[in-house]
Amino acid sequence: MPASPYAQHWSLDPETIFLNHGSFGASPTVVLEAQREWQRRIERDPVHFFVRLLEPAQDEARHRLAEFVGADPESLALISNATSGVNTVLHSLDLEAGDQLLTTNHEYNACRNALDFVAKRAGAEVVAVDVPFPIRAPEAATEAILAAVTDRTKLALIDHITSPTGLMLPIREIVTGLRERGVETLVDGAHGPGHVELELDALGAAYYTGNAHKWLCTPKGAALLYVREDLRASVRPLTIGHGANSPRADRSRFRLEFDWPGTADPTPWLCIPNAIDAMASMIDGGWPAVRRHNHDLVLAGRELMLARLERHGMTPEAPAPATMIGHLATIALPTEHVPVGDSNQTADPLHDALYDRHRIQVPVLHWPALELRALRISAQLYNSLEQYAALADALDDELAREARS
Repeated sequence: MPASPYAQHWSLDPETIFLNHGSFGASPTVVLEAQREWQRRIERDPVHFFVRLLEPAQDEARHRLAEFVGADPESLALISNATSGVNTVLHSLDLEAGDQLLTTNHEYNACRNALDFVAKRAGAEVVAVDVPFPIRAPEAATEAILAAVTDRTKLALIDHITSPTGLMLPIREIVTGLRERGVETLVDGAHGPGHVELELDALGAAYYTGNAHKWLCTPKGAALLYVREDLRASVRPLTIGHGANSPRADRSRFRLEFDWPGTADPTPWLCIPNAIDAMASMIDGGWPAVRRHNHDLVLAGRELMLARLERHGMTPEAPAPATMIGHLATIALPTEHVPVGDSNQTADPLHDALYDRHRIQVPVLHWPALELRALRISAQLYNSLEQYAALADALDDELAREARS
């Protein structure tokens, strides 16, 4: 099945139709080559590298990332993944019994688990707002979230782009509305960097965490945690290390604690500038063109899926407006023969069938909170419309097989 001409920049298996960039990302070969060079530099003299070379290299990567996401470099910490960022903020909160932590029923399972953990320990309560899916307008999400605020709401954990449903929530309006009600927001932007244009300082959120290894396409294990200037002193890393009592006066405590968590592989962070440049150079128009390309492609793929699902008794109406879609799109699947499981960790046999019989890698999700069995497609430069057409054919075959079984 023909891939995009841009596929030459990745090392993905040409025998597999890879429509799941959203889960773990995929790095261009030139970025992986840069990582290998960083690894060689480390191993030539690890002591010299970690003692003398790492800090300025990390600073450069952080400054490039800060420019890319519209943030003060001093507000950014480089971390391994967005789940760690969420946990870092939640564990830094001074919660009391009776406090409420606000989220939605679209929240990523791992982060919801982190909310439940800190709430239980403090005697606090997690309030999950029902955001509809299908959804007709972004205002429906904003209104539902703001209506749930009480005088006990301590913090809101809100997705920028939801994992199960691929919705771009109106995060600026949500953050502004919450601040007007005296509530700060931790934005779970796991899919944010590279997916949408970010201006974190202007957004005004207290905290924002996002992966670089998804849509920014760095090697696995690179992410950011943004902490607004007035809150930096209150946020501590999950690992307390040498920075906690460092005598250095040339860097903030926030910098000293987050920049050296102990020995780890820093190469995913150091490749952030390479990834920014590599993706921008692939297509005329740079990053804005990347985003337009992927947005248009995923919408075209969604239309193919919806037209095919109509044959199986599903509505052809799009479950969300195009303005709420970036590079991810979720389509509800029939539940007559495979009902929604009781956990969002439930494995759907359709996923394995699409991979084993058709060599298509695409997630099939169960989300009990939304009573949703769904297929989620991603669009990255290496994908083509022909690949979504192949998925539509395979989906047609497998749903017919389900009906016969």
